[in-house]
Amino acid sequence: MQRPTLFLTIGLPGTGKTAAARLIEAEHNALRLTKDEWMKALFGPENPPSASDVVEGHLIRLGMRALELGTNVVLDFGLWSRDERSALRQAAADVGASVVMRYFELASDEQRKRLDQRLAEAPHVTWPISDEELAEWAAKFDIPTAAELDGSEPIGQPPDGFASWDEWSRHRWPPSVY
Repeated sequence: MQRPTLFLTIGLPGTGKTAAARLIEAEHNALRLTKDEWMKALFGPENPPSASDVVEGHLIRLGMRALELGTNVVLDFGLWSRDERSALRQAAADVGASVVMRYFELASDEQRKRLDQRLAEAPHVTWPISDEELAEWAAKFDIPTAAELDGSEPIGQPPDGFASWDEWSRHRWPPSVY
């Protein structure tokens, strides 16, 4: 039996992650977990920041269980920080899965065009995003290195204060809104 694969889509909003995740889902018979779809289904026009991390956490746990059962999984979240990606790489390794990371980037003017088009054509699947938010998010984004993307870069240790990536993950993706 072939090891299952965890596919990670990495990038800012509007860069093509969800379209790619749909292709991965079809081509690799993968369970696709797209956070925005769940947020829209649960909260409609609201996008409560306090719920976002909890939804991600539950989808990650669901994805890890699917990997344990031998099913490929694609997480469509953006995964802006190296720590998030490292924690997921470790979690996949812990359940015997391989990892494929796909990074998406666009020029800011094309990104803005895509986001505006998506909001105009399908407002039921997205939220308005301002230029200020895009700039703030781009400044927070840890661009993955080539070695991180191809898996040759070691995962490394979790951030200070955490004994393991599992402990860091439970902190980053809490089980409930507190």
